[in-house]
Amino acid sequence: MRLALAVEYDGSSFRGWQQQPGGGTVQDALQDALRQFAGVPVTVVCAGRTDAGVHALGQVVHLDTQLERSMFAWVRGANTFLPAAVAVRWAQIVADDFHARASAYSRHYRYLLINRAHRTGAWHGKAGWYHHPLDVAAMQAAADLLLGERDFSAFRAAECQAISPVKIMRRAEVRRFDDLVVFDFEASAFLHHMVRNLVGSLVAVGQGKHSPEWIAELLACGDRRLAAPTFAAAGLYLAAVRYQPHWGLPHTAATLFLPGAFDSCGTGRAG
Repeated sequence: MRLALAVEYDGSSFRGWQQQPGGGTVQDALQDALRQFAGVPVTVVCAGRTDAGVHALGQVVHLDTQLERSMFAWVRGANTFLPAAVAVRWAQIVADDFHARASAYSRHYRYLLINRAHRTGAWHGKAGWYHHPLDVAAMQAAADLLLGERDFSAFRAAECQAISPVKIMRRAEVRRFDDLVVFDFEASAFLHHMVRNLVGSLVAVGQGKHSPEWIAELLACGDRRLAAPTFAAAGLYLAAVRYQPHWGLPHTAATLFLPGAFDSCGTGRAG
């Protein structure tokens, strides 16, 4: 049978998702835990690879197995053998033609950025940091230009292996919660380093180095060399992978606490 699993992880100590020589990846940790539980080697396929230092709240994988256990047993069994930084959230039997990557309708990435003069301590490795003041309204105006079907070549890493740079951006939001700036992007798929490159260019707009229209110019020219440098991995989260309802999967997103987002009365202060 084919199983789908939702996985969350702190990517700080891993070499990324993808299995590679020498180990040290999230895929290595997950497959090793599943092997210990199932008693046979297990290979998983993920919805979206993440780089070293990138986190996930709702990564989805699929695997094929002949081992018949309850879904509760799969979750508890995998978590028994996983390191503390990785956890399976749910397991579910899916149709044989389900594919964690190919069947996905969209991916949602969130980037957390501490925006203040001094660096963060408590959120080291969990959020990016930028010391100059940022104009969030200008950044949102620039983000609006990303919506729709676009060629994102200007935000694509040189080593990207995607067949096409054209993706459909369904959500691009920039919000401030006190010292925290939150970027949310949801698209049909993402290119290698695309989110971190988008954040870097939006930060350049927020600092006043460029007008919001600069983003449209980058999209039109498709030249990665003209966009801003790639932003740090620490603040990036694969928040959710979404599938069409007929697959019958649970919602994969997890609520991510936003420090400073609530006052003493519990009222959110977004701006």
